[in-house]
Amino acid sequence: MISLQVFYEGNVQGVGFRWTIRNIAKGFDVIGWVQNLPDGRVELQVAGEESEVFAFVDSVMESELRSHIDKQTRSALPEPIKARGFEIRHD
Repeated sequence: MISLQVFYEGNVQGVGFRWTIRNIAKGFDVIGWVQNLPDGRVELQVAGEESEVFAFVDSVMESELRSHIDKQTRSALPEPIKARGFEIRHD
């Protein structure tokens, strides 16, 4: 099991970005969440088997969301994330 934190920058808020990520997650054996940040970025935290996590994150970049993303920053999280299923978090 691995946990990743991914930040997306670009035109990623107000375009159905989080909803699309949640729908993509349904096709993978992952847990986690996605949320808008006050600075205009979107944060994703996801956990699962390494191959599933990377396939999921790659699928986000290969989806229609790609046209909204200017930059993606991935980093491994030292602690497992706490989540049930995959959800959209709101402030």
